[in-house]
Amino acid sequence: MRSQLLGVKPTPLVALVLLGVLVATAPSHAGGGQPPWRTGATPTPAATPIPLPSPLRLLYLIRRQFRSHRPPPPYITYTLIRKQTLDDGYPDLVNSYTYHIWCRTLDRAALGRRVYRGSNRGTLEFLRPSFNEPWDPGPPTADLFEPAPAHPHENPRTFVPTPEPSGSLPPTIAVVTALGEFDYRVTRVVTEGHLIHVSLQPLRDPDRNRLRELYVDSKTLELQEVVATDKLYEEGDGNHVYAMLFTVTLGWMNNMPIVTHIHGTPTYEADSEYLGRDATVDYDFTDITFPSSLPAWYFDPRTYAENVANAPM
Repeated sequence: MRSQLLGVKPTPLVALVLLGVLVATAPSHAGGGQPPWRTGATPTPAATPIPLPSPLRLLYLIRRQFRSHRPPPPYITYTLIRKQTLDDGYPDLVNSYTYHIWCRTLDRAALGRRVYRGSNRGTLEFLRPSFNEPWDPGPPTADLFEPAPAHPHENPRTFVPTPEPSGSLPPTIAVVTALGEFDYRVTRVVTEGHLIHVSLQPLRDPDRNRLRELYVDSKTLELQEVVATDKLYEEGDGNHVYAMLFTVTLGWMNNMPIVTHIHGTPTYEADSEYLGRDATVDYDFTDITFPSSLPAWYFDPRTYAENVANAPM
C-alpha cells in the first residue's frame, strides 16, 4: 500500500493546494534580508525606567548626601565680593564692597579686612558669617540645611553657634534606616535634564525653615543650587528688615559642595521701597583655600590691637 501511494502522481489541483500551503507557512521578512537568527541580530528588550524614591525618602537621601561631607575642614579663607544695585539699576556703592576673610568653621569666628583699591586694606574686624543674621552670609562651607536662628543676634562677638559633631564615628553594630523628622513637605519632584528639581514647603516656622527649591544631580544627588528665603538688614534709622529670596549656587572643591555665588531679590513688592523691583544683591565667594592652621589671635578680637603688625593681607 505504501509503495502505491508514493507512486501516485498528483493532479494539477492538488499541486496548487500544496504550493499555497508552502507559501502561507514560509517566514516573512519585511526588509527582504536574512532573518535575525541568521544575521546575528538580537532582539533588544524595552528599557525599564527606574522610579525615583518616594518624595520624603528623596529629600532624606539628598540631605544625607550633603551632610556626608561634613564637618568641613577646620579653617577656610576666602574673598567675599558684595554688589548691590539701587532701584534705578545703578550700582549701590555704599553697600557694595570686598572683604578678605579668615574663618574658623567650628564656631564661624572670623577675621575680616576690607579690601580697597590697590594694596590698601581696612582695619581688623571680627566677623561671624551666617545666613539669616544682620551681617553677611557665609562661609562657603555653611550647612544649608541648618534652620535659621529663632531670633537674629545683634552682636557677632557674643553669639556662638553650636559646633557640628566631629571626631571619628563609633563602631557599627547594626544598620537601621530611619528618615527622621522633617520640617518640610515635598510638593513637587521634576527631572530637568541631568538635574532633579525638588520643591519644598515648610511644615512649621517658615522663617526658620527657609529652603524652598533644591536642584540636585540626578546621579549623585549632590546639591547644585538652592533657593531659600533670607533677610536683608538695613542699618541706620529704623533698622529695617526686608525679606529676600536667595538663589545659592554651589561648586565642588576639596571633595565637598561649596557655595560660590548668591543672588538675592526682594520677596515681596512692599520691599521695593528699599531695593526696588529690579534691584538685587549678589555675593561672590572667590580665592577659597583650606589652610591646615591659622593663628589663634585671628579669632580673639581683644588681641587685634597688639597684632596689627602681624595682620594678614
